[in-house]
Amino acid sequence: MDDPTSRWTQATVYPDMWVDPGDDPRNSDGRTPDGELATLQDFLTNYRFTLRMKCEGLDAEQLARRSVPPSTMSLLGLVRHLAEVERDWRGWLGDPVPKLYGVRDGDFDGAVADQAVVDAAYADLEREQAETDAALAAYQDLGERVGKDDISIRELLVHRVEEYARHCGHADLLRECVDGRVGQ
Repeated sequence: MDDPTSRWTQATVYPDMWVDPGDDPRNSDGRTPDGELATLQDFLTNYRFTLRMKCEGLDAEQLARRSVPPSTMSLLGLVRHLAEVERDWRGWLGDPVPKLYGVRDGDFDGAVADQAVVDAAYADLEREQAETDAALAAYQDLGERVGKDDISIRELLVHRVEEYARHCGHADLLRECVDGRVGQ
């Protein structure tokens, strides 16, 4: 990069955090959930918040910026990709569903600096998350096996957590390249 950005954070309590603990929407009452299902859902919810936090405050150009060339990855591309992935996971429960953004890599390639594309990406993500959550809510037994590949509900939930966690790591680096903001 020709013009490196300065690193910064909004946190005042801990300089390596994204926001102060009192302002963090991921903080709960300090209690961890009881049970495996509740724990997986809690981790998933927190990673979903993390992705949104890493994207907030940026305009369409910044969200669409491919800040680590030659990669096509951008923050907006990650939002679109996770919407596509949520949709794809529902296909594991039964019949495959058509791709949301058409062709392979359409989620990243179509992530352009246009506010209408940004708005649509967030709407797609919310809808796909809600539909996948609703489909999985029908299964309370994490060991139940579904679909043509006989995959367990546990594996579907763990894979979702893993997918968000991995991409939140990407979002950390992408955001720092965009405007220098750092934090957990």
